[in-house]
Amino acid sequence: MKHTIPSKYSINKPINHKTFLINGEIGEWNGEMVDVYSTILSQNDADEYTFLGTTPKMDEAHALMALDSADNAFKNGTGKWPTMKVYERIKCMEKFVSKMKSKRSEVVKLLMWEIGKNLNDSEKEFDRTVDYINETIDEYKRIDRDGAIFKNNNGVRALIRRGPLGVVLCLGPYNYPLNETFALLIPAIIMGNTAIFKPAKHGVLLIAPLLEAFKQSFPAGVVNIVFGRGREIASPIMKTGKINVLALIGHSSSANSLQQLHPQQNRLRLVLGLEAKNPAIILDDADMDLTINECINGTLSFNGQRCTAIKIIYVSDNILDEFLEKFSKKVDSLKLGLPWENTLLTPLPEPNKPRYIKSLIQDAIDKGAKVINKRGGKTKKNFVFPAILYPVNSDMDVYNEEQFGPVIPVVSFNNIEEPIKYMAESNYGQQVSVFGNNESKIGPLIDSLVNLVCRVNLNSSCQRGPDVFPFTGRKDSAVATLSVHDALRSFSIRTFVASKDNDENKEILRKLIDNKKSNFVRTDYYL
Repeated sequence: MKHTIPSKYSINKPINHKTFLINGEIGEWNGEMVDVYSTILSQNDADEYTFLGTTPKMDEAHALMALDSADNAFKNGTGKWPTMKVYERIKCMEKFVSKMKSKRSEVVKLLMWEIGKNLNDSEKEFDRTVDYINETIDEYKRIDRDGAIFKNNNGVRALIRRGPLGVVLCLGPYNYPLNETFALLIPAIIMGNTAIFKPAKHGVLLIAPLLEAFKQSFPAGVVNIVFGRGREIASPIMKTGKINVLALIGHSSSANSLQQLHPQQNRLRLVLGLEAKNPAIILDDADMDLTINECINGTLSFNGQRCTAIKIIYVSDNILDEFLEKFSKKVDSLKLGLPWENTLLTPLPEPNKPRYIKSLIQDAIDKGAKVINKRGGKTKKNFVFPAILYPVNSDMDVYNEEQFGPVIPVVSFNNIEEPIKYMAESNYGQQVSVFGNNESKIGPLIDSLVNLVCRVNLNSSCQRGPDVFPFTGRKDSAVATLSVHDALRSFSIRTFVASKDNDENKEILRKLIDNKKSNFVRTDYYL
C-alpha cells in the first residue's frame, strides 16, 4: 500500500534503546538485544516491515537485581516509601505526571508505529492516562481523609486506614501498553507498594522516554523497569516468593503459569484483567441504525484488539436479514489506512495475526458458515479486512475463542434463552451489550445478565470507561477490580490501630497527634 509519512510522525533512524531503571539509577545494557519491527511497511512499494530499533533482552540476574531493589525499598513495610507521609507520595506522583506530559508527542508517535493504533486513539490513550493519574491522586486524597477519623465501638477506639501490600510485579498488555499498564502501576505505587515493571512485547519502545521521569520523581527502588522476555524476567522473580502482588493484564494462561511458580500462593494477591468474549444481543425492536453504528465501534475499534470488544453478535431471527445486509454494507464501506490517517482499520501489530484470522475464517467456512460481506477476509500483508461470518455454531473455533482481531461471528436466535445459555456456559463474564427499546423485554433480561457479567451496556457498545466505574469480570475474565477508586483498594489492605477507650490511651493518642510522632496516627489530611 503506497503511503506518505508526515514528517512529524516519521522515525528518521532506528531507536537503539539500551537503558533500564533499577534502584533509582538508569543503567546501560551491554548484552543481547531484541529487534523491534513495525508492521507498517518500510517504503511505498516495499514488502518489508519497518525496523524501529532495539531493546534490551535482559537476563535473570538483572531481574533479580530489580526484585532486590524493590524488596529493599519496601523493607518489610518499614522502608522510606511505605512509611512516607501521604502528601509526600502525592507530590512524587504529581512531579511524575508533569514530566510525563512533556513526552506526549514522542509516546503518541511510538504508539502508532509499534502497535498500529490510529492517531486519535493514540492521543486519547496518552491523555486518558494523564487524567487517570490525576483522578487517582484526587481519590487517594479522599481515601486519606476518610481514614483521618477515629471510630469508636463497644469501648474500643480505632483509626482505620489502608496500607500497602508489598512488592508488586506489574505486567501490562500490548493493546494498551501505556494506559492499562499504568492503571496497574500507578495505584500500586501511590498506595506505598514498590514495583517491578516489564513492558509488553509490543509497545515496548514507548516506555523508554519515561524512564528519566520515573527516576527523577520517585525514591530509589520504588519503580524498577526492566526489559526482556517474560519467562526470563518474570519467571525467576516469581520463583523467589518475594512478590506480594501479581498485577497482570493479558491472558489467563500467563497468569496461571506465573501463579504456579510462586512457592506460597496463598500469600499472593492477584490483580488480573484477562480475556473476554463479550456478546451483543440485538432484540427485534432495536434501533437499527444506532445498533449498527455501535456494533461497528464495538467489534472493530483498534481492529477488535480489545478485551472489551464485542466478539460475537446474537441477532433476533425477526430482523436478521435486515441487520446482515446493513451491517455488511457498513463494514464494507470502511477504509484501511495508516495510523496517522485516522482510519478505523490499521495494520495488525502481530506479524502472525493475519494467519490466525485466516484460520478462524476457514474453520468456520469448513463447518458451514459463510463470509457475508464482499470484502471480508481480504488480506494484504498485515492489513486484514473484517470478515462477518454467518451462520456460526458451537463447533467453530470462532464461536469459542477470543479472536482479538477483525472477524465478527453472528448467531441468530428465536428464543432469548439461547444467548443467555451461551453466556452461562462461557468461560468468560466481563460485559454484554443489549440493543432494544421494549422495557418489558429488557427488564427481565438485565436481571439475568447482571449475574452473568459485570457490566450490561444498554444500546451501546462494550467499553472500559469512564475510569471511575468498576472494571472487572467473572470467571476467567478478571480477578479484583480496576477503576480509580477500586484499584487503590485492590493494591492495599485495611489496617488499623485500636485502643481501649480510657483516659490513658486518649492521652497517648492525643500526644501522638499533637506532636506528629506518627505518619499513621494523625487526623490531618492533604487538601
